[in-house]
Amino acid sequence: MTAVPQPGGSADRDTDTTAPRLTIGEVLAALRGDFPDVTISKIRYLESEELVHPQRTPSGYRKFSSADVTRLRYVLAAQRDQYLPLRVIKEHLDALDRGEPPPGQAPAADEPAPTTPLPAAEFAEAAGLTEQQLADCVEFGLVAPDAHGRHRPSDLPVARAAAGLAQHGIEPRHLRLHRTAAEREAALLEQLVTPTLRARSDDARSRAAEQLTELAGLSAQLHAALLEARLREVLGG
Repeated sequence: MTAVPQPGGSADRDTDTTAPRLTIGEVLAALRGDFPDVTISKIRYLESEELVHPQRTPSGYRKFSSADVTRLRYVLAAQRDQYLPLRVIKEHLDALDRGEPPPGQAPAADEPAPTTPLPAAEFAEAAGLTEQQLADCVEFGLVAPDAHGRHRPSDLPVARAAAGLAQHGIEPRHLRLHRTAAEREAALLEQLVTPTLRARSDDARSRAAEQLTELAGLSAQLHAALLEARLREVLGG
C-alpha cells in the first residue's frame, strides 16, 4: 500500500531538523523495490516539476526527508497505477498540503474495494471518467457492461488508465489497438497454459494461474521496455 502524503509533507515545510535525511542515491535504493524503473534522472525531473522539494547542503547536494520519499512514492504510484499526468498529481499534492482531499480521488487503498457490479454513473465516477467517456470506452471495446448496464469492479484499472490518457487528449477510440494487442497476447499465453489445465484439477488450475501471473508480468515488462526504447528514439537518445 502506498502511503498518502500528509499536509506539509515536502521538505521545505518539514520542521523536524533532527530526522536523518537521505542522499538521492539512498532514495533511489529505497524506491527501487516497488518501482524498478525509477532512476536518478527521474527523481531530479520530479523535483524540477516541483513535486518534491529536498533540502540542499551548502555544497548543493540534495538531502531528502522521509516525507519527501513518501511524496515520491505517491507520485510514482499514481503514474503507474492510475496513469495520471504530473499536472493532475501536482493538484492532488497541493490539495493534500492544504489539508483537503485530492480532487476526484479514487477510494484509498485501505478502504474496501467494490465487489459487486456498479451502475454506469458510479463506475465512471470511481474511474475518473465522464459518463460520455465511459460510453466511448464501451463502444470501442475497452470495457463491457453486463445485461443490466452495470460494470465489473475488475474493469476499473482499465477505465482509470483510459481516464489518465484522456487527460492527455488520447480518446478511447485511439485505444483499440491496445485492446487488440491484449487479446492476441492473451491468446498466446492461453496456449502455453492449456496443457496444464487439461489435468482438470484444483492443483492444475493453481499452477496455471501462477504461470499466467508470471507470464503476464514478464509480458508487461517487455512492453514497457520496448515502449521506453522507442520513446528514447523519439527524443534522440
